[in-house]
Amino acid sequence: MTKPELLRTGHRRHSPVPQACGTEIADGVFACTPPGEGWCLNNAGLITGPEGVTAIDTVATAPRSLALRAFTEALRAGPVRAVVNTHHHGGHTFGNALFPGATVIAHSLARSEMAESGLALTQLWPDAEWGEIRLVLPSVVFDERLTLYSGDRRIELVFCGPAHTTNDVVAWLPDDGVLFTGDVALSGATPCTLAGSVEGALRAVATLRAFGARTIVCGRGPVCGPEVLDETEAYLRWVQIIAMEGWQQGLTPMETAREAGAGDFGHLLDPERTVGNLHRAYAELDGGALGRPLELPPVFAEMAEHNGGVLPACLAC
Repeated sequence: MTKPELLRTGHRRHSPVPQACGTEIADGVFACTPPGEGWCLNNAGLITGPEGVTAIDTVATAPRSLALRAFTEALRAGPVRAVVNTHHHGGHTFGNALFPGATVIAHSLARSEMAESGLALTQLWPDAEWGEIRLVLPSVVFDERLTLYSGDRRIELVFCGPAHTTNDVVAWLPDDGVLFTGDVALSGATPCTLAGSVEGALRAVATLRAFGARTIVCGRGPVCGPEVLDETEAYLRWVQIIAMEGWQQGLTPMETAREAGAGDFGHLLDPERTVGNLHRAYAELDGGALGRPLELPPVFAEMAEHNGGVLPACLAC
């Protein structure tokens, strides 16, 4: 499948540019959390300093990226000097091009997976108002840890994959007690490990808990505290339990999801992700390297079936 570097939606009219929703969570640190929750609708962070702004993730569509840029400019803190992509998914990276001149930083695997996947995410929701998107790969990569400075403020980037993906990075601000988790943790939504690892995500949660964060900005959902890590761990352990039961009985992941229902997690959004998580848990029970690639299209088809026969809506546009 050819993966173009540039997507143009021709003369289709875009929806009005949505407002960026930013909240100051520490001195000069902002969480940009759009209202609502859904696929491709992610949070971003902005860290201001004397020489400009460091962004933690960009967003999926051109209209939302422009809104994020407008909010950043309204801070009057200078240009965005650096963009940290917490992982390779387009919902967190497609807006990179809207911050020209910024150094894009990510894990080394994120660069290769971004190059491989290109704009394939748009093919899942071809009717969404993506706008004009140009793929911009990270120009600075690392493997384990990298420390950035915004003035005197230290920003510690820590690799903790495979979890949500193979290339997850979190951003820890030790002087502020603020942690940006990317999609390793989701506030109010079902975790997603289809492209990563259930077991790896549990290890990642332990790493995140050790930071002792007071304020957590997840990849999606409202700003929260460390209680999100407890809920994430509880959900992942439940997935492992029902996966083992279904695997031993010879059930498929889809059959196991239907038998198990929502368990204690019916309040979490996007429950269809449990099907994907079970596919990943089954792969780990079969043995092999954590995070090894799975055939994703059939799994997405099952997730759509579990969602009443339709693919979950892309709410980023």
